[in-house]
Amino acid sequence: MSANGLEAIGLSKSYTVDARKIAVIDNVSLTIQGGEFVVIEGKSGSGKSTLLSLLSGLDHPDSGRIILAGTDITTLSEDELAPFRNQTIGYVFQSFHLVPSLTAYENIMFPAELSADKNAASKAQELLQRVELADRMNNFPHQLSGGEKQRVAICRALVNSPQIVFADEPTGNLDSTNGDIILQLLLELRHELKTTLVLATHSREISTKADSTIQLADGRIDS
Repeated sequence: MSANGLEAIGLSKSYTVDARKIAVIDNVSLTIQGGEFVVIEGKSGSGKSTLLSLLSGLDHPDSGRIILAGTDITTLSEDELAPFRNQTIGYVFQSFHLVPSLTAYENIMFPAELSADKNAASKAQELLQRVELADRMNNFPHQLSGGEKQRVAICRALVNSPQIVFADEPTGNLDSTNGDIILQLLLELRHELKTTLVLATHSREISTKADSTIQLADGRIDS
């Protein structure tokens, strides 16, 4: 597996609801090569978002291992995992998750500031220009359209030049026109930065653009 690849071995995750244990991810194993664009496809409730959270280190599996960019993240403490995530991955959420009190520019710059990057400001400015939002840099999230918010979120995910980018239904809250723009932007930036892209979606149209597709059904890979 290449340095910016990903391997999951026997991942399982369950939640307890009203004293019932519900398996969301059930013994999932997969390998993603560095530089690939891989889609995790499945219907609503299939476990896509949970799997993406596990693979990116945002959530912890009940069992199994995740080797992310050469590091077994299931062995890391939270104090070790947080800086590793900040440096190694980018994450694009369906609902943007921008900080309301920060401008577009400040939202993008924030991860780079956390890693004490002296070039945080210039990187944020370059990304804003790249996505044609330089004139909106001082606007707050509530002053931006949905498509503009997602472009800011993509810039934030990429500001630290991550090895792997995860995107959870990144076009799900957008109309078809803006959704197409966001997808094309993600693919272009992934190519320019030579990063791995793992995207969860229920859209067959998006899946046709991927290097490979992982079908998920009821928390299991459907072979």
